[in-house]
Amino acid sequence: MAPTLTAPTPAPALALKPGTAWQDAWQRCLTTAPEAFRHDRVLNLWAAGWKHDGNPLPATSPVDGSPITGPPRLDAATAQQAVRASLDQHRAWRHVPVAERRARVSAARDALTEHRELLALLLVWEIGKPWRLAQADVDRAIDGVRWYVDGIEPMLTGRSPLAGPVSNIASWNYPMSVLVHAMLVQALAGNAVIAKTPTDGGLACLTLASALAAREGLPITLVSGSGGQLSEALVRSPEIGCVSFVGGRDTGADIATAVADLGKRHILEQEGLNAWGIWNYSDWDALTAVVPKLFDYGKQRCTAYPRFVVQRELFADFLAAYLPAVRSIRTGHPLAVENPSAPLPALDFGPLINAAKAKELGDQVTEAIGRGAVPLHRGTLDEGAFLPGQDTSAYLPPVTLLGPPPSSPLHHAEPFGPVDTIVLVDTEAELLAAMNASNGALVATLSTDDPQTFERLAPQIRAFKTGHGKPRSRGDRDELFGGFGASWRGAFVGGELLVRAVTDGPVGERLPGNFPDHHLMP
Repeated sequence: MAPTLTAPTPAPALALKPGTAWQDAWQRCLTTAPEAFRHDRVLNLWAAGWKHDGNPLPATSPVDGSPITGPPRLDAATAQQAVRASLDQHRAWRHVPVAERRARVSAARDALTEHRELLALLLVWEIGKPWRLAQADVDRAIDGVRWYVDGIEPMLTGRSPLAGPVSNIASWNYPMSVLVHAMLVQALAGNAVIAKTPTDGGLACLTLASALAAREGLPITLVSGSGGQLSEALVRSPEIGCVSFVGGRDTGADIATAVADLGKRHILEQEGLNAWGIWNYSDWDALTAVVPKLFDYGKQRCTAYPRFVVQRELFADFLAAYLPAVRSIRTGHPLAVENPSAPLPALDFGPLINAAKAKELGDQVTEAIGRGAVPLHRGTLDEGAFLPGQDTSAYLPPVTLLGPPPSSPLHHAEPFGPVDTIVLVDTEAELLAAMNASNGALVATLSTDDPQTFERLAPQIRAFKTGHGKPRSRGDRDELFGGFGASWRGAFVGGELLVRAVTDGPVGERLPGNFPDHHLMP
């Protein structure tokens, strides 16, 4: 008698974890910081008060395409008023004793700690970070500020605040650990601080963080608006003491030209094609283990590694190590669970920042394949953890291409998404040329068994940090950060260099960094 075959039990449908809906987060914002949030909008913060001005734009969450609160965009004239008001705050704040500044920044840090989970939940909805990475973004901001608070006095010896406030224009991907962290350190160093809300996301998170800091008397200005409307005020205004920018090369180049013409202090962190080289290497288990980590947040970060440069004779071994790892990547809705008591999913990444970016990158992949790139891996969303009927237009599964054509943006520019490209080389000269394809990078890694080979080749790689078989990151606390070539303009940061970048030292001081008149390594 033939055995009876039993159909497999279908997996239970996923549902949004209770208490994590956007409206849940929004109601908590209204309760936590009623001065900054209204039932249908957020306010701008300038002249030490929350202003019901600006034209709110519609916005959607990359998580599922649902409506969320959009930025109240100011016009150029109002932005200029905000800058002038910030200068007034700066002139008072720069004379506040260091001990009092430490106390107020510490209180702001404690408030961020108290509301850590709400800040992280806002990051999930606004920029699509999985829960683990959203929490890490908040924690890095808190821990970094604590490090500066504990050690600020020696960093300020012989230094004074700038003549005007620091203007911050940052990308959307790390609102807390990059932007809020920098703002609080800049204030700790004696400066008033201006920040522009990133156009693509992070509005509610930044508003809540700014509200908590403003309650402690920190001189913070937070405004929303288009770059075209606000750049004259936030970059060119004579009141501005320093411009700090994190973003792409096109916008960064425009700002670099403006600040160079004005002789203004600046910190411009720009993108680069960070490369991972493989040369005379055999520890393939280590590579397999690290590949999924390289896909954190869908490679939407300035220190992502989207390019592998592989010695041709090692290509078969590389694929045997790489492909199983990339096939294990987990994506889906960051807040979808099988039952109400289940923990939030441990994903490598969720959506890209918006559906337009996912389409743009998908089109680039299709075009590159049409012009000769070989698709080695093309993931699907079929096994992703999604809600029934959910909008997935902002999601893009991992893709790996061999030999992107020179005409493709994927050949020379950072994709800012889960797309890896592989270039094969036969000589060390080709290896270095391929790793240096973008005229400077922030980080790089060279995997080679021979330490002497690493010591010989690493100085020729045009990256600020080069790891030996391990990824490098932006760093925290005392770790310095910068870039070579077009990936960085102005003062380097990290550790005491961040404080030096936003303070004045001895007459004639030359700061470490890439400036129009000098390049100085720390």
